[in-house]
Amino acid sequence: MSPRSRKQKRSQRQRRGLSAKKEGVLKEDVDGKPEDPQMCAPYASDIYEYLHKMEVDPKRRPLPDYIEKVQKDVSPNMRGILVDWLVEVAEEYKLVSDTLYLTVSYVDRYLSFNVLSRQRLQLLGVSAMLIASKYEEINPPHVEDFCYITDNTYTKEEVVKMEAGILKSLKFEMGNPTIKTFLRKFTRTALEDYKTSNLQLEFLGFYLAELSLLDYNCVKFLPSLVAASVIFLTRFLMRPKTNPWSSTLQQYTGYKASDLKECVLIIHDLYLSRRGGGLQAVREKYKQHKFKCVANMPSPPEIPALYFEEV
Repeated sequence: MSPRSRKQKRSQRQRRGLSAKKEGVLKEDVDGKPEDPQMCAPYASDIYEYLHKMEVDPKRRPLPDYIEKVQKDVSPNMRGILVDWLVEVAEEYKLVSDTLYLTVSYVDRYLSFNVLSRQRLQLLGVSAMLIASKYEEINPPHVEDFCYITDNTYTKEEVVKMEAGILKSLKFEMGNPTIKTFLRKFTRTALEDYKTSNLQLEFLGFYLAELSLLDYNCVKFLPSLVAASVIFLTRFLMRPKTNPWSSTLQQYTGYKASDLKECVLIIHDLYLSRRGGGLQAVREKYKQHKFKCVANMPSPPEIPALYFEEV
């Protein structure tokens, strides 16, 4: 074999090796540089698999139709009003966003198995937030703070009693992955084709995710699917003329664009106020300069159908 032929074969082997290596470490690369121990890059796939198993666990999932099947005095609109108010409470007490997501998760899970009157819905909300605060916050608000925020509609004893009721109903299974858990992971992939870290994209994702909490129709979706839908819509709003989904995102999230269509369209309607238009707390929150006023960003009225086709 001539030296030239040997060189060509060696070059082909190197290209094949690089391609295989690139495919094998895709998730690890996206999850962070190997030398950054905080990103746990070598364990990224295992962590994601564990989180996915947790999110599908029936013990940690609300019923998708609990208002129709369980509740007699609570409507989807009442639930939306409660969640919108809880966003204000979280802002008032400067709670981390994970506390808000856990709170809504506890509310939905509790209502899936316990009939509640509309007069006690706010009590459920503050008691759930009290538990979530203890789980997530360094300095959680006190019981008295949550009584005060309801204009003392409920006593300290009532809040503590409801707190115990929630814990018992949820069988003390208080840790579960939320939309924010997966959004944190997926955002790094969403930024891969942006030259620098894009804060506007991140804040827009946070905004869309919180909007999804308002709509009862999103309860049926897994948190990872909602997070993937948020990434899809965020990229569409940032670059409407570019297909927001990619093979990398599909591989990393585990969802095809067609899997996300229903959820994406619901969140898009929320963004355009075609749904939940009377719920303003989330919208006002993200009109602030500290969130780069992402709630004011324009959006095309429709998403091209071809964006939901196979990539």
